Amino acid sequence: MKRLIKSVIFLMVANGFAQQTFSLQECYRLIENNYPLVQQYYLLEKQNALDLKVIETDRLPSMAFAAQATYQSDVVEVPIPNAEIAPLNKDQYRATLSINQLIYDGGTLDIASQIKSAVLETKKKQVEVHLYQLKKQINQLYFSVLLAQENKHLLMAITSQLEAKLKEVASGVKYGTVLPTSDKIIEAELLRIKQKTIEVEQNKLSLLQTLTSILGENIPHDTPFVKENIMVFEQNEKNRPEFDLFQLKKNQIEVSEALLAKKHLPKVFGFATGGYGNPGLNMLDNSFQTFYTVGVKMNWNVFDWHASKKEQQSLAINKEIIDTEIDVFEINKNIELQQYQSEINKIKAFITSDFEIVSLRKQVLLAADSQLKNGVITASAYLIELTNLYEDENTLAKHEIQLQLAKANYNITKGN
Repeated sequence: MKRLIKSVIFLMVANGFAQQTFSLQECYRLIENNYPLVQQYYLLEKQNALDLKVIETDRLPSMAFAAQATYQSDVVEVPIPNAEIAPLNKDQYRATLSINQLIYDGGTLDIASQIKSAVLETKKKQVEVHLYQLKKQINQLYFSVLLAQENKHLLMAITSQLEAKLKEVASGVKYGTVLPTSDKIIEAELLRIKQKTIEVEQNKLSLLQTLTSILGENIPHDTPFVKENIMVFEQNEKNRPEFDLFQLKKNQIEVSEALLAKKHLPKVFGFATGGYGNPGLNMLDNSFQTFYTVGVKMNWNVFDWHASKKEQQSLAINKEIIDTEIDVFEINKNIELQQYQSEINKIKAFITSDFEIVSLRKQVLLAADSQLKNGVITASAYLIELTNLYEDENTLAKHEIQLQLAKANYNITKGN
């Protein structure tokens, strides 16, 4: 039995020196750097820069060109007898170029830029939330790979134990101290364990392929995964990115409220129009003329039938909706934490029993080993006890890894 334990330790240490290890924190780092969704940070920044430039164009002069040619059924005539004033032509032509320049907008463009920035921060936080939620999937894959790794270590240790035992039994069969065919029984068991090892390897390979696809980095199949010893943190700060997202949504509403308050302020524009036409500004001059006008104008929406007030009420309702989303999120989060805490307590109790069971199985196997050497029991009976020990060792390893998985999920749910 001591040989079995030493074999496991040797294999784990040898693998640790042979390859660079891979940890759960490394998985988190890779998901935050390589996952395709991360590219949205850059795209959102680029999109926001374009939106801000569009808003800034409203501060620049706007130009409009217009041209028209008309024919009128009648024109203005001067009702003075014997006046030598030629009547206007019924065909008239005009081309104008108008320039408008915003002088004062009450700060609406500044608020519009703030809204775009608030939307940007909200969308970026939504990306962060999605990446954060992927961590539970990463936990499941990581600890599944770790379980397959631990299972393989046990199978390799048992293989080493059986190979040594096969030599002893073969010698006993040769000298008649052990029942014939006992060595064949052990050889068959070695083949069965080889099949089991292949199955575990293929399962681990499939898990690694899935993990590689998500992390965006190839992980060699022989890379040792670190057996985590995760601590559970109990602080109650609201560290989940979802809480930041809720607050950013509220900030976005508050900026929209500020823009709504600016809508009723007057807007002042400067303008200039230059043109060429027949007639020009002098309607009595029946010829092609150049002309221009310059001035200042003001637009002021004095009354909007309480539309702005209703919009304010709608925005206030949106805030209340976000408050309800926060309440629901906290309820669901607390339920998850309670479930994980219950699972942690249950698995801890299992592990305590597992150690006792494994200890007893080791004593039984030592006795069976002695009995096999003395020909008291068959190789089949010995293999039954060895298999029982393997299964209980495997159950212990499974429970230890399940405990770390539950702790990791607890911390992710908590926001640590």
